[in-house]
Amino acid sequence: MSVNTDRYQTAAARYFEAWNATEPEALGKAVAEAWAPEGGYTDPLADVSGHAQITAVIAAAHEQFPGFVFRPLGTVDGHHDTARFGWELVNEADGSAPVAGFDVVTLSEDGRILRVLGFLDRVPAGA
Repeated sequence: MSVNTDRYQTAAARYFEAWNATEPEALGKAVAEAWAPEGGYTDPLADVSGHAQITAVIAAAHEQFPGFVFRPLGTVDGHHDTARFGWELVNEADGSAPVAGFDVVTLSEDGRILRVLGFLDRVPAGA
């Protein structure tokens, strides 16, 4: 495995750790470890920057989908300072995954996320 591949996988692992943190202190720490201070997150439902706003988007997702976790879907792929990966939002109780998508991330020199461009492939009606 190349150093760059490790870099992309590490960034994705930190990203999922942040999205799966539910306690406020753990969430804040995970966001700071995954994103650069000036980092941003954009998907069809949000366009935010900075740790506080990213933390708020993640917390809102947990409020909308309690008892769900984000899981990788497929492998992490990357080149230069850009990586992409699929994900799904899984109900821990029954294993259903009503939401899925993929994200493209740009990484800083230290491997933290500068920008996320998220795409939603599967969304339940009314969500």
